[in-house]
Formats: sequence, C-alpha cells, structure tokens
Amino acid sequence: MKQAIFGGTFDPIHNAHLAIARAAVDRFALDRVLFVPAAHPPHKAGVTHAAYDDRVRMVELACAGESRFEVSRLEQDTRRSYSIGTVEKVRARMGPGDDLFFLIGADAFAEIRTWYRWRDVARGVTFLVISRPGHHYSAPEGVRMERLDTLELRISSSAIRVELAAGKRPGGVPEPVLEYIFARGLYGAPRVLA
Repeated sequence: MKQAIFGGTFDPIHNAHLAIARAAVDRFALDRVLFVPAAHPPHKAGVTHAAYDDRVRMVELACAGESRFEVSRLEQDTRRSYSIGTVEKVRARMGPGDDLFFLIGADAFAEIRTWYRWRDVARGVTFLVISRPGHHYSAPEGVRMERLDTLELRISSSAIRVELAAGKRPGGVPEPVLEYIFARGLYGAPRVLA
C-alpha cells in the first residue's frame, strides 16, 4: 500500500489542492491520498477562518467521487496539529511493507527545520514536494524527497476568501463546496438558502 498524507487548513479547499493530489496519485502510483485538515495549525498561529467541522465537510464534498481520496479527522482532538502526531497515527495503521508519503508545498518544505520533531517526521515519510518548474530548494541531509512539479496553479484560499466576502462566486472552487459556503454564510459570503 502506498499512501500520502496531505495536510493543510483547507480554508477553503480549492481545485489546486485536488489537482495536486491527482498528480501525486498518477506520478507516484499512490493507492490513497489522506486529506487531513489541521484542527490547530502551529505555523498559522492557530488561526483559521472557518470552523474545523466546516473545513472537514468542505474537504469531504470536494473529494466525493474520488476513489483514491479519503478525508481524515486524525487531528480533531489535538491541542496543536503537529505533523509528527499525524505521521505516527497513520504509520500505526500501516503494514510493515507499506510506503508513506507526505505532500507538502515547497514553501513549507523550506521551513522543515522549524517543525516540531522534524527529524522524526522525516524518518517516517518520503516528502513529495510541490513546486513550480525551476523553483530551487534543498533537502536537509537524510531527508527523502521527490519533486512534484506542477503547472501554474494560480489559486489561493486567501484570494478566494476575499472574493467571497465581496459577494462574488470565485472560480477554482468545486461547486458543492461553493454551495456549502453560501448556505452557511462562511467567509463573509452572503447566505443563500437552498
């Protein structure tokens, strides 16, 4: 079994997240991508714009129909969403010959040495580093990594939130996720009843 952890705030999830996961499945023959929304992200001062349950539900809606995508609440009851805790929980459910990967953006990978117990994280996974072609970065000694060069995916959760707050329907968001956002009035979007 080959699976990858794909963590993040997913605040909200968008098409670039899904494109990255599909590219990883195809390029590395993954059996599963485990989407793990962060309950309390340590590198974002614990600030999210939508509640944890809403972010999980949006990821579930976005991943519906994708047979190799699974959404996990592994970080639901954590005080801080440290990657080592997630890696250890996933590893505990894997077989001895299974491979575990960790999808990560090049910007976050560049800060890996600042992570809590980063060497233990690195021992437990092979990083799949999402970057643009021509983007340069280096891996710390002993860290296993593969590059996942992506096309220009000019979508960001922060830009989506700005458009939603202005009452717009931003592109790049799966339709079921947009419907959920408007039904709940998330991100300052005007509430639209179905």
